[in-house]
Amino acid sequence: MRSNRFSYLATAAAVILTATLLVKCTKKETPAIAKTTTDSPTFPNSFNRLSVSTFVHPGVINTKATLDFIAGEANNTSTARYNDYNNTVLDYINNHPMPTSYPATIHVEGGTTTPDEKRFKGDGLLAYAIALRWAKTGTASYATQVKQILDGWSTHFTNITNNSGTSFSQTYLEASWAAPNFAAAAEIIKWYVPANGVGGGWTATENTNFTNFLNNLKNNYINNVTGMGYHNNWDISAGYAKMAIGVFEDSPAVYSAGEDIITSTIPSVIASDGTDVELCDRNDCHHFQYSLTGISYAATISAIQGDNIIYGANGSRLSAGYDYMRAAYNNQKCIPCSGQYVYPGVEIARRHYQTANLTSLRAIGAPYEIPSDITFLGFTTYTHYNVPL
Repeated sequence: MRSNRFSYLATAAAVILTATLLVKCTKKETPAIAKTTTDSPTFPNSFNRLSVSTFVHPGVINTKATLDFIAGEANNTSTARYNDYNNTVLDYINNHPMPTSYPATIHVEGGTTTPDEKRFKGDGLLAYAIALRWAKTGTASYATQVKQILDGWSTHFTNITNNSGTSFSQTYLEASWAAPNFAAAAEIIKWYVPANGVGGGWTATENTNFTNFLNNLKNNYINNVTGMGYHNNWDISAGYAKMAIGVFEDSPAVYSAGEDIITSTIPSVIASDGTDVELCDRNDCHHFQYSLTGISYAATISAIQGDNIIYGANGSRLSAGYDYMRAAYNNQKCIPCSGQYVYPGVEIARRHYQTANLTSLRAIGAPYEIPSDITFLGFTTYTHYNVPL
């Protein structure tokens, strides 16, 4: 999906190069980073969404009520939730040691996951997993570990750059994937109080440092995605990231900008008949799930804040997209997907829609940990399966 400007004589070579890069998933060449600080909505708001001025916290994927519920079940050894916690959350923590250093620069590359990306996004997911552990147990040392990770990145991270041969715009996408994972962890530590009545001890300094970290990701990377004109999973990831950041920062402008991106992009990735456009255009069973997952997570954030606009957008087109996905996993649509990985967003969407197709899809991969490319929040079987709305 990367396009470069070549002279007339190099047109044929450009066509070959573009086709090659489509396979690698690198994106359109951007000559230099353009810092963006405008957080007013940049997409038309035609869905009459509710205006959010006061936010529910925690409000990124989980709430106080859902964290209370899953902790109560997971602390009972006879429940399925206990097993889900051990097989996903605790397993991830046990296999990912606490970081001892935090790089200032993250090097990214399209079509693969670099060691830096694994550290960056993996540490965000580790912080989230430990935050879930703290919410379950109330053990103070776990809250301390989460804050250590969040503060480590907040005080050391400076920028994301591209490896040779990869468009700089890849940095925008990586920031969009990483930011919500960190924000979800911080929301829990900042706002949640476990059953023992002792909070996470989030300080004003930690809050300032972390806000600056999120604003660096947003202003210098995430905000640049929508100007590229893709209207695909990139925009969905950016919109979801801005919604998560907006919740943490109590910023209606940032939140609503992200929500408008989501609602305006849905028709580009899910056709009116439910066709998952990216599945058929890209001929793979993964990239369209980036869109479905990002929309599902954004829809849940919106619902937490009191509005089901995304779940209901365009006649519940997200649900229709999952119907199409299920047909693809039955090898009945444009691409046969039987046997391919199912992303954890399906668990969250099923909790809301409760359709037979989503129930069938979630059974393919449950219990869900995290995507192999470390993109989106995982552990959704633990956090959302059969959790009351």
